[in-house]
Formats: sequence, C-alpha cells, structure tokens
Amino acid sequence: MFYVARNPVRQIATKVGIRPECQPVKIVGLDQRPTLTRLKRMSDPICPLCLRPIPPEAKQSNHHLIPKLKGGKGGPVVLLHQICHSEIHATLTEAELARDFSTVEALRAHPRIAKFITWIAKRPPEFHARTTGGRRKKNR
Repeated sequence: MFYVARNPVRQIATKVGIRPECQPVKIVGLDQRPTLTRLKRMSDPICPLCLRPIPPEAKQSNHHLIPKLKGGKGGPVVLLHQICHSEIHATLTEAELARDFSTVEALRAHPRIAKFITWIAKRPPEFHARTTGGRRKKNR
C-alpha cells in the first residue's frame, strides 16, 4: 500500500507546508482513473483561507488584505469563497484587519477564524450558508 493524500486540497496543502492526515489507499487500475470533472476541479483556484478549491458555480469574492477604507485601495487582493469572506468581516473590524490581520497567515491564526476553517473543511467546495453570530461586537 502507498500513503497518499486523498484529495487535491490536501495535495496542495502539502505543497504549502501543511501536513494533511494521510490514509492508506490502493493503487487503482486504468478503468478507475480520475474523470474529466475531477481534473477540472483540480485546476480550480484555491481559497487561501480554507484551502478548498473554488469551483466556478460557488459564490466567491475578492478580499482586500488591507481594507480600502484604511489605505488598501490598489493593494493586494485574494479570491475567497463568499462564506470565508463573510466570516472575516463578521469577526474583525476594518481597523483590526488593517492593523493586525493584513496577511492570510495572520487571518488563519485568529482563534474564531481557525475554528471556522476546521468547520468549513468538512463541507463541499460549493457550500454556502449565512454567516452565524451576526456582526462583530463593538468595543465601547
């Protein structure tokens, strides 16, 4: 038996330095090779937050790593699933995003977003639902 990552997201996660849980699989014959649909899925862009593919039919949006209101107009932008983007803005204020969370790595390290990533990893790539918890709480 060989140990390989079972899906393209985990293979990409391995390339970027995240160790996926590998499971034993049998090498299959030519009659069970990947279908064209699977090959197209593998070429879909990858959401840098949850590391799942973003299929064309999934809701998606661009996220400015530094908010436009805080001087990020024309700055770096990443393509995310809409549900991932909504979770970022439900969790963090524009000021927090500009000050402390201007990289994908910093966003992934935030406790609430890390919990969300664990949850969303179990869902299919085209999954979308309303972001729970409402808007972020204001510090007064």
